[in-house]
This record gives sequence, C-alpha cells and structure tokens, in this order.
Amino acid sequence: MTSQPIPLDLLPDSATIAIDGSLSLGGCSVSELAEQYGTPLFIYDEDHIRERCRQAVAAFGVDRVIYASKAFLCSALARLVSEEGLLLDVASGGELFVVLNSGVSASRCVLHGNNKSVDELEMAITAGVRHIVVDSFDEIGRLEVLRERGLPIPQLMIRVTPGVEAHTHEFIATGQDDSKFGFNLANGDAAKAIARIQKNGCGKLIGVHCHIGSSVFAVDSFAKAAAVMATFAEPYGLEELTLGGGLGVAYTEGEVAPTITEWGSVLLDACQALRVQAKVSVEPGRAIVASSAITVYRVGTVKEIPGVRTFVSVDGGMSDNPRPVLYGSGYEAFKVSDVVAARPMNARLVGKHCESGDILIFDGYFPADLEVGDLIATPVTGAYGHSMASNYNKVPRPAVVFVSGGTSRLVVRRETYEDLVRFDVG
Repeated sequence: MTSQPIPLDLLPDSATIAIDGSLSLGGCSVSELAEQYGTPLFIYDEDHIRERCRQAVAAFGVDRVIYASKAFLCSALARLVSEEGLLLDVASGGELFVVLNSGVSASRCVLHGNNKSVDELEMAITAGVRHIVVDSFDEIGRLEVLRERGLPIPQLMIRVTPGVEAHTHEFIATGQDDSKFGFNLANGDAAKAIARIQKNGCGKLIGVHCHIGSSVFAVDSFAKAAAVMATFAEPYGLEELTLGGGLGVAYTEGEVAPTITEWGSVLLDACQALRVQAKVSVEPGRAIVASSAITVYRVGTVKEIPGVRTFVSVDGGMSDNPRPVLYGSGYEAFKVSDVVAARPMNARLVGKHCESGDILIFDGYFPADLEVGDLIATPVTGAYGHSMASNYNKVPRPAVVFVSGGTSRLVVRRETYEDLVRFDVG
C-alpha cells in the first residue's frame, strides 16, 4: 500500500466524484446515505451487480450460471440475480428459505452443503429444487431413506474433489484431497458414489460437480480442474458438468484479477479442446457482488502511540467484516468527503470489539487530516461481509442499501437492540 489516493478502479461502476471531492454511488451522495441510514452501512451499486450477471450469462449462457448465494443473500438480491437469468446455489435450509420467501421458485435453486440434514433434504425435494449436489455417502443414505418414504425422485449431482490445489488461503481451498467437501477422486470414492446412486435409485444422476477454492486468481487452475473432471465424467455420459466458482477479485492497490469474461473464455476453451459434450455450468458469487459495494463507517477514535502505531477506530469491525481476522485479507480505505485525497498517514483500522484482533486493515494509509466524526469507507465489501456478520459484543448488524438511478432503497434494515433479545426466553 502507498500514500496515493484510493485506486478508483476498486470502486463500484457507478462511482462519481463531485467537484468538492465527495463520493456518490448510483447517483446518490454517500454522505447523505450515511446520514439517512446510519453507519456502519453497506451500499450496493445495483447496476454493477446486474452488469456482472449479464457478463456471466453472456459468457456461459442462461441457466448455466448459478449464483453462490453464500457471498451475499437477501430477498432483493435473490430476485435481482434471478431476473438476470442466474440460478441460485443455496447451502442450507435457511438460504433456501430466504430465496423462496423472496418469490423465486425452488426450481431455480441448487442445494449444496457437506452435511445436509434429513429435514433440509426433505425441504429441498418437497419444494422442487433444480438439483441437489450430493457430498457424502451418509447423504446418499439419507436420500435412500427419503426415497423409501415416497418422496419424489430428485435430480442429483455428486461433488468431486479433483485433487487440484488452488493458490489461495487454506481455509478457502476446497479441491485438494484433504478436504471436508465431496467425494475423493483419487481413492475411488467418486466412482463408488455414482455406482451406488445408479444402483439404488435414490435420485436421477445428471452430472458431476467440483469446486477448487475461493478467491482464486490463476485461471489455469480452473482449466486444470476442468480437464480432470471432464476425463472422469466422460465414460458416464452425464448431461451436466459444473465447474464451481471461486474467481477472485482485486481488493487492494496493485492486485489484478481475471474478468468474468476472461474466466469464461479459459474454461469454455478448455472444455472445447477436451470435446466435452455435457452442458457446462459455473457458480460465481464473489465475482458477481464483491466489487459492487462499499462499507461506510464513522471514525470514533484516532489514537497515536508515538514510535509504535496509530489506531483509527470505527463503529463497526470484525462483526461486519470478519475476513481480515479469518484470512488476513487486505483492504483499502478512503475518506468519503475527499475521495482523491493523498493518504500519507500510516495506521491500523480497527473496530469497536473487545479483541485485539478486531482489525479491518492491518497496515493502511489514510489522509493526514482524518479526525473523529469523519466518514471513511472500505471498497470491495459486497461479498462475505454482511453474509458472515455477527452480533459479537451484541453489536447490531448493519443496514444494506441498494442504489440506482439517483434513488436508494433499504433492502435489509439495521438491527435494533430489541432484535438482540427477541430469542431470549428466560
């Protein structure tokens, strides 16, 4: 990181800077949004999300792109991506419920998860999800029980761990042999799973699935996984091949990530070279929503410890963005009222929680005149921020606002203190 102004390519597509240096998104003043809705605040550029959806559909085709809803999910977002031709990947009964509650049909949903309960499987089958991605022999057993109960026969894929190492943090690498996800290819479990499903009839097997990890920048890793999966699937003559998501995005100055279009080109070229006959699908999440949003905070404390460090504390923290704590993820920050200001002050951006590890930016740069009361924002927070938010220290989770065409709409309200005791019974 440097003392230069925030790189503008990290901001959502609709970002504009006024003559006075202040930021607007979707034609709305960010400062005014913060006053209206409070802070911390997630602001999403709705048109940015739609554009990424359209890029994905253009690359892979309608109903060949499955949005990984774990990245960020609310009713408004479920409707938006479905309107743009994307299916939705749900990884729990709760995620499925949110999508159904939004009015999107279960037939546009794909159920994932490494430990689906009988109740979740029954919910998905009864609702009529498009297909279920089977993850273990125990799950096959649960599906067999549900078949014996007379439930409809679901469409199934099996998740395969292809033994492809993704160059990413170990906590979000999923395609290696040592993984809690899927059936191991190398030891024969994947083939055994297919044989058992085809023999016992607990579902109609339509394809195979893999996912090598999240925040992956090397597109050749995806091509390698495609080759492994295509070779494995070819003898079975299955209809579909899903190559997962995990495409990375740039979070900080100097990072360069492949575009959705480039990712599609590499994957589909690889599949064409391999003469893959199955329909190829993908499951992007981060690549659709991450760069569409910023999080706005208000500075509460600037604490300089001479010869040691300066701490800038804001009114959120690890409860609305746990990625720095979990993965050491890097972010940038800037002053909302002066986006293009130089950032010569080296400081650590921290939250308000009772943890020394409550860090949003470990080693960041800020304007020299930053002071208590200023609004600062971190860009590229549209994925795995709100969706992983917690109530640590009983801090209410932030509101979420969509902006487009000069108007804003509240899509997730801010939690209240009353919400924090809604489930207390004693």
